[in-house]
Amino acid sequence: MFIPTTKKEMDQRGWKQLDIILVTGDCYIDSPLVGVSVIGHCLISAGFKVGIIGQPDMNSDKDICRLGEPALFWGVTGGCIDSMVANRTASGKPRRTDDYTPGGINNKRPDRAVIAYSNLIKSYVKNSAPIVLGGLEASLRRIAHYDYWSDKVRKSILFDSKADYLLYSMAEDSVVELAQHLAKGEDCRKIRGLCYISKTAPEKGLELPCFEAVKDDKIAFTEMFKIFYINNDPLTAQILFQKQDTRYLVQNPPPTCLRQNRLDEIHSFDYMRDAHPFYLKNGPVKALETIRFSILTHRGCYGECSFCSIAVHQGRTVQSRSKNSILNEVKAITAHPLFKGSIMDVGGPTANMYGFECQKKLNNGACENRSCLFPDICASLEIDHSKQIALLNDIKTVPGVKNVFVTSGIRYDMILADKKYGNRYLKTLIRKHICGQMKIAPEHTDPFVLQKMQKPGLDTLLAFRELFNKYTKEDGKKQFLSYYFIAAHPGCSLENMKQLKQVCTNSLQYTPEQVQLFTPTPSTRSTMMYCTGIDPLTGDKCFVERSSAERQKQMTILLSTPVFLKKEFSADRHGDSRRSDSRRSDSRRSDSRRSDSRHGDSRHVDSRHGDSRHGDARRGDSRHGNSKRGGKKSGIRNF
Repeated sequence: MFIPTTKKEMDQRGWKQLDIILVTGDCYIDSPLVGVSVIGHCLISAGFKVGIIGQPDMNSDKDICRLGEPALFWGVTGGCIDSMVANRTASGKPRRTDDYTPGGINNKRPDRAVIAYSNLIKSYVKNSAPIVLGGLEASLRRIAHYDYWSDKVRKSILFDSKADYLLYSMAEDSVVELAQHLAKGEDCRKIRGLCYISKTAPEKGLELPCFEAVKDDKIAFTEMFKIFYINNDPLTAQILFQKQDTRYLVQNPPPTCLRQNRLDEIHSFDYMRDAHPFYLKNGPVKALETIRFSILTHRGCYGECSFCSIAVHQGRTVQSRSKNSILNEVKAITAHPLFKGSIMDVGGPTANMYGFECQKKLNNGACENRSCLFPDICASLEIDHSKQIALLNDIKTVPGVKNVFVTSGIRYDMILADKKYGNRYLKTLIRKHICGQMKIAPEHTDPFVLQKMQKPGLDTLLAFRELFNKYTKEDGKKQFLSYYFIAAHPGCSLENMKQLKQVCTNSLQYTPEQVQLFTPTPSTRSTMMYCTGIDPLTGDKCFVERSSAERQKQMTILLSTPVFLKKEFSADRHGDSRRSDSRRSDSRRSDSRRSDSRHGDSRHVDSRHGDSRHGDARRGDSRHGNSKRGGKKSGIRNF
């Protein structure tokens, strides 16, 4: 059953006044991959009366007032993708299309949507209930942050929007707890995952350099980010506070990771897997093509790619659903009237992180001074693909299911590291679960640039490519690898891109048609490097290309096709060597995976993948993120 978005639906439920009204920059899609939908169902399950307003008219009160005023609070989110990423390309040009807008024309979501919607509420609803920010846009802008589109360090979005509270990260339990406190008239300032403004500094916690210092001083800004970044694990994080004007932003520690049964419960709600008819009358919603029959198996990512915000938004701890929960969702999908037999994706921010985690991390929190996968895979992380192999096999046996695809990004270094099940997993994908191509994200091949990105080296890529081609040939299939690359990332020069072009031509025998132009997005390590020219975690200086013309030139170099490859391409379009990546656009790589569609809302709450992949400008938070990679995938994906 849809969450009410009209007064008529309120009347049908016998609701005279809502407790909470959620406002989003997307049209209302009822899906477990869309953050605002998940948050709404969690609140309703807890006994609250909830309504949703999607993409309200900014010039009148006809939408923002159509459900009345909530008794407890307004919940405001920019949607599955940060509104500036949704509206602007890496070059700053307006985007013409939007996958979350009926009809696809990008004319419904305002720039800086969280601020705009907060102002809209204040303009038309006098003495309104508190405004609570959430979702990817709010989560990644909760602290003083660099904003690429205005080219300056901005205050917390809580200050700029003049809202009352901000919930960051995966906020299903935090938002219910907040609603319960407000309903009882209790102080809510101790809730985990909550940010608020205080006239005085808290008695306990870590003080960050003040806003006046970080907006002009690169060293202070770098110091602030490092403290902020290492305090994102629920088991080890402390209260953070920062003076911004005469008051303080206070950030409580992140929400604790959900237990598996709670994660299963959230995915068991009766989602309609469709856009609400109120919005569909204005045209089809393209995001539904990829998220309607996709399954999220887990959240979080320990990859920590420097340009990706999943570590800051969803966390570095992977939380997996039970097999029974996933199979029950598959059975529910097969009963959908539009289901034709294909599960479009079984994955998460990164598909092959399902079903295992580092026991040390689960007990003591993420390591402060090293990543799970970089510069090499930590011995404490016992990679095991067996559970995902079994899961995919079991999904395939559900009556009504004809095809099961894995279109989330794959960490190929993890496949190679799993000596027991890695080869079997790759064979399983090649034989049954990819359709013509497998997407992988080397991002670059230069050792220095890869070090800044925290991505595996060229040797690992070539070893995987050889293995993929071997198994594909053995199966007699014409399948190929699709490579994602980023141009103009911090540390990358024009010469580095020329070298990458040579590797693509000579070693990969591959000519990209579309390349991601690095887009600095809030609260990522790469964005800090772009802003300051300093790696915030090592203190090392690095080259940054800021000229728009030179950034564009880096991308153009990789897109050019050598004459001899053009001839071969026209002669035989079938192998890894001739196919180009037509699935990727400079502007919309969405962690396709994961925008905040689902967590987004916070690649991010977010489409459930979120645009958490920011830097990947639109690899979105569809709810897992992933948005944050493919122009078409609504959600955040981490690779």
